[in-house]
Amino acid sequence: MWYHKPVINEELLQSLPNLKIVASSGVGIDHLDLNLLSSYSVKVSNTPFVVSTDTADLGMALMLASSRRLVEGHQIAVSPDTEYFPADWLGTEVSGATLGIVGMGTIGYKVAERAKAFEMKILYHNRNRRNEEEESAVGATYCKRIDDLLQQSDFVLLSVTLTPQTHKLIGKRELKLMKPTATLINVSRGLLVDQDALVEALQTKVIKAAALDVTYPEPLPRDHPLLKLKNVIITPHIGSATKKTRHLMMENMMESIQAGLTGLPIPNEVF
Repeated sequence: MWYHKPVINEELLQSLPNLKIVASSGVGIDHLDLNLLSSYSVKVSNTPFVVSTDTADLGMALMLASSRRLVEGHQIAVSPDTEYFPADWLGTEVSGATLGIVGMGTIGYKVAERAKAFEMKILYHNRNRRNEEEESAVGATYCKRIDDLLQQSDFVLLSVTLTPQTHKLIGKRELKLMKPTATLINVSRGLLVDQDALVEALQTKVIKAAALDVTYPEPLPRDHPLLKLKNVIITPHIGSATKKTRHLMMENMMESIQAGLTGLPIPNEVF
């Protein structure tokens, strides 16, 4: 499967009685009905580890681009109407700021490693707390309650798996807990955020900005209000989009398929 296609439903499974494995690209498996696949004795694999480095890089890129207003700056610099550069056109500091990471898995931890180099104060909220050695290595502080993280962070980065429990994890209440100077960054899944609440929060300055690699749907309708806001940066779901990583993803998928067909243990099997 690539970009969630083909759609795996009961009709397709009934038409493929010899199907042994579905190899899905990327980390997320929210597009798959694992119980349905299991009922047909079909195994599932994904490619979680090879995408983590590039996705962490993109998370930092979005943070920097949003805080320093790079898209707006580019537009000013190339506009035929620009006669001078305004002296009061200012961005926000990243170095020394507080970053709150929601979801400290492989990607979240790699973001923390990068943020440490920017001398950021790092908070994180995760289903399971990491051990003290891992926390110490990046200087991260665990927040048992997501509310505490939201209230203290200058940047909130979402790097958590989409499940029924995390669906619209960030809604109107959570956005109001954030600082009015804060930026929301999402490199996971669009449905982690209540998009209508986000639009309202950005329009009314409940939060300062958003930088999103993911939305729902993808792409957004061309008249969607998020596309009209200057304090929003949106990229086309490109967390893993480098030549090397996409090649490795395909290699991972082929290894899983070969293992599934020969009865060997499947790398990155999803249970």
